[in-house]
Amino acid sequence: MDAGKPKILVIGAGHGGKAMAADLAIKGFPVRLYNRTYSRIEMIALRGGIDLEFEDGRSAFGPLEMVTSDLGMALEGVNLVMVVVPASAHADIAAQCAPLLEDGQVIILNPGRTGGALEFRRVLRENGCRASVVVAEAQTFVLSSRSTGPAEARLFRSKITVPLAALPSTDTPRALEMARLAYPQFIPARNVLETSLDNMGAVMHPSLMILNAGRIEATRGEFQFYIDGATPGVATVLEQVDAERVAVARALQVRTRSALEWLRAAYASVGDDLFHAIQGTPTYRGVAAPRSLMHRYLFEDVPMSLVPIATIGAQYGVETPTIRAVIQLACVLHRKDYFALGRTPARLGIGGMSVEQLTRYVEGR
Repeated sequence: MDAGKPKILVIGAGHGGKAMAADLAIKGFPVRLYNRTYSRIEMIALRGGIDLEFEDGRSAFGPLEMVTSDLGMALEGVNLVMVVVPASAHADIAAQCAPLLEDGQVIILNPGRTGGALEFRRVLRENGCRASVVVAEAQTFVLSSRSTGPAEARLFRSKITVPLAALPSTDTPRALEMARLAYPQFIPARNVLETSLDNMGAVMHPSLMILNAGRIEATRGEFQFYIDGATPGVATVLEQVDAERVAVARALQVRTRSALEWLRAAYASVGDDLFHAIQGTPTYRGVAAPRSLMHRYLFEDVPMSLVPIATIGAQYGVETPTIRAVIQLACVLHRKDYFALGRTPARLGIGGMSVEQLTRYVEGR
């Protein structure tokens, strides 16, 4: 490691991955970018990096050390692996990484959604990974960003604080040591149950999509997703989804923030209820709605965020009727059984555990 700067691999060249790779490179880190499909990164490879536009109008070029679709080459010799792909791809990434990882590497899921680190660890183990690595998850993505071209991205804003935890939590100090070199706003969470159940995408994304389904299809997303989409009635549903999420966390003896508390911490939002807090979040202004219902806010956030909250809740006797209603409507809209496809306690490797056993597992006791 040179001058305290780790060699970083960013996995994924979507909205978040491109912005993070460029941002880290501009900050002076040696950065590699991996994407499974080379055509998605070919222009970045030809240019040798990514143009990043900032919220204040500044722009800069982030030169990349390597741009590749060869995962083995990308992983060789790196210190920090930032996984920035939809949570539905975490298991596949873990399976591909399992034989390629090296001792001492730190892997951070950005974000883990619900149960990301649990699933990643289980898949590594089942695929014979022998390397001693740290697996951690961020509670949310540290950047608000968009891809604006084949080798261009825009960074709207960085979040003020982002909780992070490793599995087990005895590894959290090591994960934080590496992560904070890149983004000092990472702070420690108690364990991955806290980061998983503090999942605000689960609260915000699916319900907003479903309750604005007609508007999305009629206008092809020509409205502000949060500002226009979160009307007082819609915000009331979001509050109920949030309350059920908090109830599941409470059953696991995990302290999570309400969505209102999270908005204040992440964006310094103001407002006495969720409707007014969303309306008072400057970062949400100008964020366009998805152009289609076939969007990751449903096909990722329902099976990888809401299904695990509902099924973990069921394992510990907590009812989640509003969350289950949102899942069921997503199943109908997409003609898929997300209850069968999503993360469940069995898929996370925690099926049948008591609360005490689960706590010991995630904390390394």
